[in-house]
Amino acid sequence: MEILQTMGTRVQALREEKGLTQKGMAEILGCTTSHYQKIEYGKVNIPTTTLAFFADYFNVSTDYLLGRKDRRK
Repeated sequence: MEILQTMGTRVQALREEKGLTQKGMAEILGCTTSHYQKIEYGKVNIPTTTLAFFADYFNVSTDYLLGRKDRRK
């Protein structure tokens, strides 16, 4: 699904901008590194609460994360 891949790519870029590892981000989310990697690879659908967390944590809109807009806010 293209939306999941776009979101995963954007989450990965934002994570890297903050200097976090996948393991570190997984710990923040309270999930396994393997599950977090699947989010970045666009292999799993995430709950809306996780989408909202990413938006707040990275200070971007959910529309940006989903690829609906190219502006971060």
